Amino acid sequence: MPPASPDPDPTQRTLGVVTATLLVVASMIGTGIFTTTGFMVRDVPSLPAILFAWVLGGIAALLGALAYAELAACMPRNGGEYHILSRLFHPAIGFTSAWVSLIVGFCAPIAATALAFAKYLETVIPDGYHQTASFLFGDTSPQALERVNSGIAIILVLVLTLIHLLHVAHGSRFQNLFTIFKVVLLSVLIIAGLSQGDLSRITDDKRPILEAILNPGFAFGLIFISYAYTGWNAAAYMAGEIREPRRNLPIALCLGTLIVTALFLGLNVVYLTAVPRADLAGVETVANTAIIGLFGAAAARWMTLLIVLGLVSMAGALIMTGSRVYETVGQDFRQLRWFALRRGRGGPHVALIVQAAVAVLMIVVGNLQILMAYVGFTLSLFSALAVCGLFVLRRRAPQSADAFRMPGYPLTPLLFILFTLWIVGMVIYREPNVAIAGLGTLAAGGALYWVLDRSPTHNDAE
Repeated sequence: MPPASPDPDPTQRTLGVVTATLLVVASMIGTGIFTTTGFMVRDVPSLPAILFAWVLGGIAALLGALAYAELAACMPRNGGEYHILSRLFHPAIGFTSAWVSLIVGFCAPIAATALAFAKYLETVIPDGYHQTASFLFGDTSPQALERVNSGIAIILVLVLTLIHLLHVAHGSRFQNLFTIFKVVLLSVLIIAGLSQGDLSRITDDKRPILEAILNPGFAFGLIFISYAYTGWNAAAYMAGEIREPRRNLPIALCLGTLIVTALFLGLNVVYLTAVPRADLAGVETVANTAIIGLFGAAAARWMTLLIVLGLVSMAGALIMTGSRVYETVGQDFRQLRWFALRRGRGGPHVALIVQAAVAVLMIVVGNLQILMAYVGFTLSLFSALAVCGLFVLRRRAPQSADAFRMPGYPLTPLLFILFTLWIVGMVIYREPNVAIAGLGTLAAGGALYWVLDRSPTHNDAE
């Protein structure tokens, strides 16, 4: 393995452990938790089995967070998988992961989150959507309303990108404020929902759990759950801007993941006890449906508005962290050095603008459910590969006694890798077109690497 990367300019390490933890939380709580359960209810016959799937997803996310905590604390530079895989395996693998981050890891989730934001906003102000569609397109057909949805989603992406372009510190404070608000909101919703829901809908469900778990729909549903938990590694992408990374990165990754897992389990109990399962099956705005069942349409409108605001923080977190991956690539490849350009106190402006452009394109042509499956499949491959890097790191560069080390090694990383490969295999079996699209994205990234000028830059001497 190459020598350790030089520590970035200390003046760039402006993010503390609270911001890093909230970044993980903000990156995880978004589209997936507000949509996924509807797909699971449709495909899995047992409600207890659905809750078990969310438990499995949380355990897998925590195992991944523990592995990334050791990796990122040892190599505290921005870039996430790009930096980890480039150093531990080969620059071609790292570059391909960065390409996947651009197309899949951040732009597709940004698009999916913005689309979910627009769909939930429509349930809050349906009259406003109808009036807008009538004014712009002359009718209020479903097609016209979808165009309004896309337009609202695009506006959200552009506004959040502008905030992070102008000032890193202001963007961080914006993220912290919205994330704290979102955690408080969801906690209140869980407490209120548990007091109003009918727990017998879960406890009286006598369908065989084991049979449901062995059902292909259960395994495929884990793809959507994997997408919902995406973001447990968010702080690793900002490792070069976090103070005391050897201490703060493990805390942020693990604490953030634990907080979100607890919230996800509580929310799913609320969803499944709020209304009969038939009312949830296949529903994209599952949180809105549950809130209406619990509190009525008038109260639901206000609660859903709070969810809409919560989605803003996830989109902002993705915009913030994704741009740092492309910035790091620009520092390493001469032909892509414009990705690393910054102006004033803002984030990497070219990286942010390109990311926004790709996300807008995906909003125009994308489908929420397909985007979620595509993201879950493709990112699973690289997260598993990055965790494999832990075995390489332990062999090549033994750490000091005070360094963070993943507990339960080597069993714990192996469990994460096996879980991830199970998900990948089920996508190939159930949705081969999604798998082909994901593998095609990987191939395109690998091909691009080999046509780039790979002559040394100032960072290659690391």
